[in-house]
Amino acid sequence: MNRSLLRLMAGVALCGAVAAFLAPNLAGACGTKGTSASAAGHAKSGTSGHAYDATRSGAKAGDIVHVAANAGSFNTLLAAAKAAGLVDALQGDGPLTVFAPTDEAFAKLPKGTVESLLEPQNRSKLARILKYHVVAGRVTSDQLGAIASLRTLEGSALPVDVAGDVRVQKASVVQADVAASNGVIHVIDTVLMPK
Repeated sequence: MNRSLLRLMAGVALCGAVAAFLAPNLAGACGTKGTSASAAGHAKSGTSGHAYDATRSGAKAGDIVHVAANAGSFNTLLAAAKAAGLVDALQGDGPLTVFAPTDEAFAKLPKGTVESLLEPQNRSKLARILKYHVVAGRVTSDQLGAIASLRTLEGSALPVDVAGDVRVQKASVVQADVAASNGVIHVIDTVLMPK
């Protein structure tokens, strides 16, 4: 792992300021399918005791960044958020819904992609990709069954499919409803790319 990435990951752990620079973008919209089908049965719930469950011990959940950092499986995502200047927003009041790709999801990208995106000259491209993973409001797995798409903070619609496993774009939700004090995290197995 290169030193820049390690410094970024360390910086994520130290970041504690709260900023609301995404606040003007928090008025996202979502389309509905007109169905009340529940997606809760299609994705694992955050109360299952899975390693991503920040509240499994009964402790109060921290903010999205804190929960992701404690899980230990989102180092690349957190480093990318730091490089894109989005950590403060993810620690803001929210509520936000984050479709969080694991380190393994980032590893599936073509070789050199992550390193390239972390370069300062690619900050706006990286921010666009990361904002495509974030939706204004707290959208839980039981609500996903009635939603055809979600409006992301990037501005594009993120398609939702609950036929079989819960999917957003081409990513499967592998762990749903991980509680955070300022929103909810749904763990996904693929990095989402805006069109």
